[in-house]
Amino acid sequence: MTSPANNILIIGGGFSGMSAAIQLRKLGVAVEVAEIDPGWRSYGAGISLGGATLRAFKTLGILDQFLEHGSAADGVDLLLPHGQHLATLPTPRLAGDDVPGGGAIMRPVLARILADATIASGAKVRLGCTFTSLRQHADGVEVGFTDGTVGNYDLVIGADGLYSSLRETLMPEAAKPRYSGQCVWRAVLPRPPEVERAMMWVGPKVKTGVNPVSRDRMYLFVTEDRADNVQIDPAKFTDMLAELLAPFAAPLMQQCRAQLLQMGADAQIVYRPLEALLIPQPWHRGRVVLIGDTVHATTPHMASGACIGIEDAIVLADELDGADTIEQALAGFEARRWERCRMVVENSSRLGEIEIAGGDKAEHSRIMHDTHMALAAPI
Repeated sequence: MTSPANNILIIGGGFSGMSAAIQLRKLGVAVEVAEIDPGWRSYGAGISLGGATLRAFKTLGILDQFLEHGSAADGVDLLLPHGQHLATLPTPRLAGDDVPGGGAIMRPVLARILADATIASGAKVRLGCTFTSLRQHADGVEVGFTDGTVGNYDLVIGADGLYSSLRETLMPEAAKPRYSGQCVWRAVLPRPPEVERAMMWVGPKVKTGVNPVSRDRMYLFVTEDRADNVQIDPAKFTDMLAELLAPFAAPLMQQCRAQLLQMGADAQIVYRPLEALLIPQPWHRGRVVLIGDTVHATTPHMASGACIGIEDAIVLADELDGADTIEQALAGFEARRWERCRMVVENSSRLGEIEIAGGDKAEHSRIMHDTHMALAAPI
């Protein structure tokens, strides 16, 4: 394996950044990861994953760890608020005939799996450290760090997320994240035996669901329309989430509501306004390239945000493998990623718009079907 970049810096140690480190080390190149959080922590409750994400895990080499610590199953059950079963959405087995078509896991657990794989790959990880300056020259990029050191790299990869400092530095003219008009609530609850796979109850203005994240836990998610992006006092989380579940008469939803009120803060409730971002290409300037949420953050309607960021890492490493020049590799990377990432971001945003407006359910179903089919295609 050969690469025109033999010394690579990754700024950001989230899912995309760690995936890039894992794949690039397979090329034999030197990789450093600069992660601003000294604890290398990942926040949040559960994360739902489709078959394309499990396929990406297989490429990274972490699928077995996911299957051990997370939960995988076929299909997604759709139900009415009182519990009547509407349909089961199929989830194709993209990671292999013996691997279910979807699943979920706790975000911190997935982060730990990726962190272990990153360290095992031989990548150098610098925690509590990020960049202070970038100076490009003919042969690479000189980077100043917050610990006072300076390094030179053939290529710098920006993976520092939706509120990227690197994007602000590299592309000050770029658009800012846009609030979608919806928010999502998540909580972690005990998993009852009847919850074998993802389930969603679709109400007139609120959508709720559960998804197993391990053998004994599941996460609850609730999508709510909220016109203004305002902060909410965490002390109010339990009562507000319980109120949103009140109209759902389905026994399991009422059981979840009762558990929330009983558990209080122990339910690990997370509230997040949904924001999206799609930066036009090119996603690179010289020898600095941006990947993941840094350039294409999506709302969770297609459960594919982590997927397309991890795929970025895989495709970038693939394009660097054997390329004659870094510019050639970056052009190839962007050509392969644009349409897929655009589709996920824009289609997810459209689903949210339809839900807010109480719009055409046939259009909603068609978009979900078409996006799932497109994601099943090879990357």
